[in-house]
Amino acid sequence: MVQPSSSANGDVDVARSPADLPLSGSPSSRVRHSAKFIASASDSVAIHLDAVAKLAQLLVTHSRCGEMGLDRWKKHELHPKSGDQAAVDWIFVADTLNFSFWSEVEDVTSPEKYAVEYRGKRYTGYWSCCAAINRAIDEGIPILDARYLASITDAQVSHIFRASGKGEMPMLAERRANLQEAGKVLVEKYGGTFLNAIRAAGNSSKKLLETILDDFPSYRDTGIFKGEKVEFYKRAQILVADVWACFEGEGFGMFTDIDQLTIFADYRIPQVLNYFGTMTYSPELQKKLDANYMFQYGEHEEEEIRGCTIHVSELLKNELNRLIKTAGANAPDQPEVNAIVLDHYLWDYRQLHNDDMKHTPYHKVRCIYY
Repeated sequence: MVQPSSSANGDVDVARSPADLPLSGSPSSRVRHSAKFIASASDSVAIHLDAVAKLAQLLVTHSRCGEMGLDRWKKHELHPKSGDQAAVDWIFVADTLNFSFWSEVEDVTSPEKYAVEYRGKRYTGYWSCCAAINRAIDEGIPILDARYLASITDAQVSHIFRASGKGEMPMLAERRANLQEAGKVLVEKYGGTFLNAIRAAGNSSKKLLETILDDFPSYRDTGIFKGEKVEFYKRAQILVADVWACFEGEGFGMFTDIDQLTIFADYRIPQVLNYFGTMTYSPELQKKLDANYMFQYGEHEEEEIRGCTIHVSELLKNELNRLIKTAGANAPDQPEVNAIVLDHYLWDYRQLHNDDMKHTPYHKVRCIYY
């Protein structure tokens, strides 16, 4: 449910969302529609418009300082810098595996926590996956070769993602299945490289997203909420977004409609939004979160958290851009922010302020979709 703003400033327009517009039928539009429906019918998650407006005010200052730029993705040390087919295929492999990196062991220094040591540095979470891929490439393992992926074995996956300590990457069998599926589709339909899927999309993120969902079943992130089909597509959208970010909107990453994507509903963005008070939980749901309850994918409350995350992020993005436009005369070079840039900033914020958020629990679920 959405709590109305009690602000005395009547011109704060956080209530409007692109979901109010007629659906175009694109996957991202359906995600927006699903998120708005979930937010309007939510029983356990409340959205607070005052807090959305307050966070937008904070973020606009960070945007003015250049902290919300397109270049954030490429600056990460483990992300590819080559700007070629290998970079595209690296992104495809990483996002085929981009799910369920949270650990029951919260202490990042614990030898029991899954971690990968690469070039003298220890990585956990999503970065452990990136480090393992880069380590495999350095070791001569053809992990970017679709033919290799199509027949990859459990033993090979275990070796590639071996831990530097005692931990183990979660869901290795599911990761092997995803890689096999992806490799077979690339070989059969795209000449062995995801680059050909990008070329066939003709600079359209909508077309590429439809291709991913049509041809790669492991990316079909949907559910049923109160009798209505709902769509989230976290990994499918982030795959398109990562290509755009890697190439900084040029070359293979040039999409004329990139702003149509939504934020990526995982388990970390809701944590940040809850930390800032933009969405809060009922006492019953908060009790589950505090107790490290394991949600099931598609469970009612799990879908509420994800749907409200997307809707809050749409409201936040709209208000942030309204503030940017309002201040346009004073900051003419400040670009508007799309959902990708906002997602990158919020996700990085959680990483940088991990200690501050130790008492803000995130929802835990094991699935291949996020």
